[in-house]
Amino acid sequence: VQLVESGGGLAQPGGSLRLSCAASGFTFHSYDMGWYRQAPGKECELVATINTAGSRTNYQDSVKGRFTISRDNAKNTVYLQMNSLKPEDTAVYYCNVVHRPYYSGGLSDCKLLSDYWGQGTQVTVSS
Repeated sequence: VQLVESGGGLAQPGGSLRLSCAASGFTFHSYDMGWYRQAPGKECELVATINTAGSRTNYQDSVKGRFTISRDNAKNTVYLQMNSLKPEDTAVYYCNVVHRPYYSGGLSDCKLLSDYWGQGTQVTVSS
């Protein structure tokens, strides 16, 4: 399993970024996917999920209306479009397979949820 996240960077409050995650080593189209984020000193958050067909999405309340998750099964890639960014969105963002029931919070480290992680992509929102 390989997960390669990209697209992070520095954005101003109110700005936008689009994250990508290229997956390989497993049957991508057979799995729900999600984006997690981990900020220093904060618990792991699952911010968005998408089902195998891309027809059903779920979002953490704090990002609803601002973030959009999508996937391209032909390219084995999942995306996260982030608009109206806020300083509290600053974190390292990771994609991964998600299983129902989806993670609802409480862990100090996202890495406890799976043996397979990419390097993540840093998103920093600051003026």
